[in-house]
Amino acid sequence: MDVKELTQPQIKQRIDELRKLLQKASYAYYVLDQPTMEDTIYDKLYRELQDLETQHPTLVTPDSPTQRVGEKPATQFNSVRHNVPLYSLENAFNVEELNSWDNRWKRQLTSLNQDEKIDYVCELKIDGNALALTYQNGVLIRGVTRGDGVTGEDITQNVRTIRSIPLRLNIDAFSEGIPERIEVRGETFLPLDVFTQINEERQKNGETLFANPRNATAGTLRQLDSRIVDKRRLDFFCYTLHIPGRDDASIASSQQEALDLLQKMGFKVNPNQRLCSSINEVGEYYQYWDTERLNLPYMTDGVVVKLNSFKLQEQLGFTQKFPRWAIALKYAAEEAPTRVENISVNVGRTGALTPLAEMHPVQLAGTTVSRATLHNSDRIIQLDIRIGDTVIVRKAGEIIPEVVRVLKELRPDGTQPFIMPTHCPVCGQPVVREKEQAVTRCVNSSCPAILKGAIEHWVSRDAMDIRGMGEKLVHQLVDRGVVASVADLYSLTAAQLCGLERMGQKSADKIVNAIAQSQKQPWSRVLYGLGIRHVGSVNAQLLASKFTSVTQISDASRANIEGIYGIGAEIADSIYQWFRIPSNQELIQKLADAELQLTVDLAELAATSQQTTSSALTGKIFVITGTLPSLKRDEAKALIQKAGGKVTDSVSKKTDYLVVGEDAGSKLTKAESLGVAILSEAELLAILDISAKEMET
Repeated sequence: MDVKELTQPQIKQRIDELRKLLQKASYAYYVLDQPTMEDTIYDKLYRELQDLETQHPTLVTPDSPTQRVGEKPATQFNSVRHNVPLYSLENAFNVEELNSWDNRWKRQLTSLNQDEKIDYVCELKIDGNALALTYQNGVLIRGVTRGDGVTGEDITQNVRTIRSIPLRLNIDAFSEGIPERIEVRGETFLPLDVFTQINEERQKNGETLFANPRNATAGTLRQLDSRIVDKRRLDFFCYTLHIPGRDDASIASSQQEALDLLQKMGFKVNPNQRLCSSINEVGEYYQYWDTERLNLPYMTDGVVVKLNSFKLQEQLGFTQKFPRWAIALKYAAEEAPTRVENISVNVGRTGALTPLAEMHPVQLAGTTVSRATLHNSDRIIQLDIRIGDTVIVRKAGEIIPEVVRVLKELRPDGTQPFIMPTHCPVCGQPVVREKEQAVTRCVNSSCPAILKGAIEHWVSRDAMDIRGMGEKLVHQLVDRGVVASVADLYSLTAAQLCGLERMGQKSADKIVNAIAQSQKQPWSRVLYGLGIRHVGSVNAQLLASKFTSVTQISDASRANIEGIYGIGAEIADSIYQWFRIPSNQELIQKLADAELQLTVDLAELAATSQQTTSSALTGKIFVITGTLPSLKRDEAKALIQKAGGKVTDSVSKKTDYLVVGEDAGSKLTKAESLGVAILSEAELLAILDISAKEMET
């Protein structure tokens, strides 16, 4: 479409059409989980809208799909008063306490007709963070954290990045016109697969891991840069609707009707809700999800039970703290006692000292747990944990082992408080703790622990992908003084390697060849391999596309680096400081002498881009399960991504293919029930048009 030939009214009409198409596609994808548009088509329409709005800025509106992510970070979050208070819920922890609540509200409601039918709505209690959303004439104008229930923080800029929260409501949901103001309550959360990916990225970057999805969600919502929030891919389930000034039942007379209306308005409502006709049925629902919740792709810590009728809710009202007509029926987290046999301190590749509780092995949530991170010295002081203590350990978020508390009444005589070392346990140099940070670091760049971590990162699959360079070999090379930096790998000979334990001539030759092959890895991988704090593989690709050589990025100012979409102030400062350290400048020169790729090959970049765009797998979603005959999972993932496909960790309606190996497990069962196409490794390679001969190569 030639924009130059369009009149102003026609341009506005086209913009409106594009917004409706994109909003409809987003609703189908993020809310209904039923994509109606290929990613490439969506991207094309999005770019057309973006171009039109750039050329005609007066036509840009807050509810446009292009306005989800803010360009500038917020300077602070303001505290605001909720239009409608967010009450806490009374807790119950078993069916007996549920029955007590049921009897109590019935006694309080003396006017209740014994023949009146009572329904209960049960909803899963999502383990996330509550949000209060305000819509004015159907357009999102405010998003606020729960706070203390009366006031919260205005984080509207971050809320707008959550794709399952509509920027504009579907007016067709209202037969008599959309109300002027609508208040919506719900829970924002991180899906488990996204949480795992975030922690994997943080671990690679030497950053402290999030303890559980709830904490990660809270930390994400309080990011000042909405571009970071957008990359974290938060999700949202709504559960409450308030329409000020509308007390009649013309819009919704019950919780069930309100949930149905919310979904019609464009919100994502948890599909596992249930309308129960008796309190016994509520108990059955609670018991069913006690085990089934482990199969969900998100965390839930209980069930919320509400009286369905808004009329009954109004009659019962509230106590000082809780609504009388609702209760949270919580599940007990799986915990187990064990004994702390030692507290060790690990030194990561960024120099961070992480204390670890080494415990007598205990079974927890289906796995054997023998170690748990204690995070930092502040956490140790808070717990007052000592060697010999009996502690309660649990899976935080059912994923990461954590020490919950110390049973001090069982503490043996003679134990001493644990104190973090003042010197690095590996190199013996003094450690430092930066102001306003909880992490203690070794700052000796020659520390063997830092060097080992740096080399392990450099040779990893996502970086230089040097096959055969495992942890044991890296440790031998460092301990024997054979290598003192990653650049030294490129002067290694087979003879040097043959002198190491369990290293024959054939293996040594393969490793030397793999090191030589890594010299061809693109600039983005080299940049990631340098191990700069906060620079993961995705950020490395962003940076390499902007700064096409090491000279450009090393000469760039903080402002130039931060000007890249997705790169915040903290990341920019880390990059800027890294290239100003003399030893890092020497390393870059050594890598240049070793003929590493320190510039972008523009011809190769263009060819790769064209190949990916034209691939039949572009936009297709894959899940890999089980042990494949010849490919490792990372290798299969890399091949799929190179062909334009996407690889996720969990099977859903959006999954196009499940690649299956031996011991496939529950993912195969779920894929079969959803009608997802099943592929063997051979069938995957056939789709990718890769022959067995190429695989051997």
